Amino acid sequence: MTMQALDDTRAILRDLIAFPTISTDSNLAMIDFLGERLAAAGARVEIHRDATGAKANLFATIGPEREGGILLSGHSDVVPVADQDWTTDPFTMVERDGRLYGRGTCDMKGFIAAAVAMAPLYAERAVERPVHFAFTHDEETGCLGAQALAQILRARGARPAVAIIGEPTSMRVIEGHKGCFEYSTHFTGLEGHGSGPDRGVNAVEYAVRYVARLLELKEALKARAPKGSRFDPPWTTINTGALVGGVAHNVIPGKARVDWEMRPVQAGDADFVKADLHAYCAHTLLPAMRAVMPDADIVTETIGEVEGLVPADGNEARAIVMELTGANGADTVPFGTEAGIFQALGMSAVVCGPGSIEQAHKPDEYLALDQLAECLTMLQRLAGKLGG
Repeated sequence: MTMQALDDTRAILRDLIAFPTISTDSNLAMIDFLGERLAAAGARVEIHRDATGAKANLFATIGPEREGGILLSGHSDVVPVADQDWTTDPFTMVERDGRLYGRGTCDMKGFIAAAVAMAPLYAERAVERPVHFAFTHDEETGCLGAQALAQILRARGARPAVAIIGEPTSMRVIEGHKGCFEYSTHFTGLEGHGSGPDRGVNAVEYAVRYVARLLELKEALKARAPKGSRFDPPWTTINTGALVGGVAHNVIPGKARVDWEMRPVQAGDADFVKADLHAYCAHTLLPAMRAVMPDADIVTETIGEVEGLVPADGNEARAIVMELTGANGADTVPFGTEAGIFQALGMSAVVCGPGSIEQAHKPDEYLALDQLAECLTMLQRLAGKLGG
């Protein structure tokens, strides 16, 4: 890793942080910026907008048009900064004490900046094997961009063979992680005066009973942990993120919503949870609700179902990144990434990137410069795998 490469990456990252690509907002300006940088390095750049036209994925290629390339992947969106106690402007990168502060520095614009900084080198070296770049939208809200990109890649005859997803792992090589299934369950009851609870259908109370069922399932899943599971914790988890409903102390609430997620370690656990909840609603909650109001209902909205990254015996991506980093083993993590989406396309995949997940989503998010330097060293060595 040269000082020039670090300086170039730092400059690119400063520009990326200045784009406030919160998941609720557009990422087009950042995608256009990245596309221009990659095109200037000789990449063939594609930009694919979503149905709204306000979001886009970028897919770019340097090197020969053939199957078997290496994909460098990162998401462009960041989580909100509202109600967080930042000591600096979250969208102005600040360097202090060997750290780069700003929203998205580690999650995961640091990796994106490093990958783009290497594009001119890859343009010189990618003689036999192409290198691809995939920068997606809406990873933080269900991996929507990566799933849309996967449909495009699936329809093509040639696709990458290896995927390196640069989420913050402190540059550890990660070969497995849990899935992430997110839902919002909506309850429709019957409003009324609080003095006559039997004449209404209290949507909040039924939502509470639903949450209680989630808590029971949360405990039951512990007994379903696969033998020898490498995850921490080793079982599928459930988290209730929000319960929203009601307007006043003396009004029977007619609407409520429960936001919840599960992180499966095996596909059967997701089926187990969904089947149990369906039966509980159909045979217990809905009959009681509809005895008072026939139109009462419970509807579960799927926000996103992202499969996990399954450790594989033969994993070219793991072998390559272990060689590049000097790692002597690969780990698993409980948090989710887009890696499982690329694995489902037939690619070997690993997660390895600069920064710690402990800094992600927090105020004063930062990326240590030594982590960025390690990432650049890995990506520079990757040029040697491209045949030039």
